[in-house]
Amino acid sequence: MRILLIASAFNSLTQRVHTGLRERGHQVAVQLALGDEQMRAGVARTDPELIVCPMLTKAVPEDIWSTRTVLIVHPGPTGDRGPSSLDWAITEGARRWGVTVLQAVAEMDAGDIWASVEFPVPDCGKSELYRGEVADAAAEAVLLAVQRYEGGLFTPEPLDYGRPDVHGEPRPLLRQEARRIDWQHDDTAAVLRKLRAADSQPGVPDELYGRDLFLHGGHPEDELRGPAGTVLATRDGAICRATVDGAVWIPQLRPRRTPGGPATFKLPAATVLADELHRVREVPVSPEAAAGRDTWSELRYREEGGVGYLEFAHAGGAVGTEQCRRLLAAYRAAAERPTSVLVLGAPRDFYSNGIQLNVIEGAAFPALESWENINAMDDFVEAVLTTTDKVTVAALAGNAAAGGLMAALAADEVWCRDSAVLNPHYRLMGLYGSEYWTYTLPNRVGAEEAERLTAEALPVGAEHARRIGLVDRTAGGDAAEFRRWVAREAAALAASPELTGRLVDKKRRRAADEEAKPLAAYRAEELRRMHANFYRAGEPYHALRRDFVHKVCPVATPEHLTGLLGRPA
Repeated sequence: MRILLIASAFNSLTQRVHTGLRERGHQVAVQLALGDEQMRAGVARTDPELIVCPMLTKAVPEDIWSTRTVLIVHPGPTGDRGPSSLDWAITEGARRWGVTVLQAVAEMDAGDIWASVEFPVPDCGKSELYRGEVADAAAEAVLLAVQRYEGGLFTPEPLDYGRPDVHGEPRPLLRQEARRIDWQHDDTAAVLRKLRAADSQPGVPDELYGRDLFLHGGHPEDELRGPAGTVLATRDGAICRATVDGAVWIPQLRPRRTPGGPATFKLPAATVLADELHRVREVPVSPEAAAGRDTWSELRYREEGGVGYLEFAHAGGAVGTEQCRRLLAAYRAAAERPTSVLVLGAPRDFYSNGIQLNVIEGAAFPALESWENINAMDDFVEAVLTTTDKVTVAALAGNAAAGGLMAALAADEVWCRDSAVLNPHYRLMGLYGSEYWTYTLPNRVGAEEAERLTAEALPVGAEHARRIGLVDRTAGGDAAEFRRWVAREAAALAASPELTGRLVDKKRRRAADEEAKPLAAYRAEELRRMHANFYRAGEPYHALRRDFVHKVCPVATPEHLTGLLGRPA
């Protein structure tokens, strides 16, 4: 079927639907919802048999939905209506939620229902929930709705609040004043719900050290205590703030934009408050200690039998210069442990998206910060590539992109949850790329496929990635099930009688590859191109990065998304 996706952004959910539909043989094009005329032009260009809207912040024109079937993906259970669905779910502590696919009509979220899928709500932030359980349920619901539409026999059901299985309700926009934290009365659980319901956007409005700020992200703290509302400590760029009965960690802040002033964006909290925190102590925690505590840490390390697990979770999947250096130090320590298998990756959500564009945008010299960030990232990747006494496994419980995905390819094996979306390219940010991708990617998929993946700049689903060799293995289930599967398979690998022979072969292969072309040569060639991207006049990187950080809407749908694309090769 010819299917047009109309979406406000080609975000993780839109990409998930895009890859899922193509994997099932449909021809899929994308039209960004930039305005009514652009949407009409997209429909005229593709003449779709069906229109699906995975993520939409504005209405589809009546002359489109009245003449064609338009399916809207709403991130709420049957009967839920309104623009702040997930915000309310987290704020009110819902234990179950859902995604509903309904037909577009004049009244928002009131159309006939084509599919609905429910899911349990874990203790996490809105953006993590959106990329995880919401994306899983949305993909399932969309594919079911498309199958029903294609079959021609299904009649969508009108919304009926009198039915016992309709649990949702209309809800208003969750306004900023309702999100504010009362530090003198709200307990830790309430503070965490408010922070998590606004973790990525819009943030929680607050005042700290006399400054108007938005708080982004929230994590519990199990030991530090102090007067409610005070900043107790810092750790790796985050701040710890006391509540009436405990404390929470806040990784990022965004200054409120002043009238007529420049746009603001999220940065590490300690960076934003650098002038105010000189008397606040830094309280580090080792990856080993963090693994056994209920505290915030980007790095955790634990062992089970002969397997080491180095878990990392960075806000938005981006890894800045100092974060790369801390990751490298943790990796080197893990590599010294008496284990035979080392598993890398977050227990859920992003593996990595590469360098930290927000920190680069906020730096005094963005080109220099870009250069230091990519070199720090390369240092970590080199350490993984040159580890020859262990089998390394990159376990992708969630999405990965650009340098973050290329970093995963440095591992001996890449295991991927079958719902992950991979973006093996740098082109859309105006970069050539590094992370030794010119060595690892062609070795995995071949030179021709590597050229196609990096030039097309399209998302790749996990199953397609397995078929072309981009990843080695895939497994289903939610993030927790994937984690258990990884643990079983890693333990089996560590206990395998073939392990010793495999490590011998790995050393020989690395030596042969080094003799044929040293890793240093790949790095030098890549960094020469990246240096030009960062420093040469006329390069698009700095403008593209600025637009990305400041969320500047494109003026048109990118050409690589507009054509109808069939099943991945």
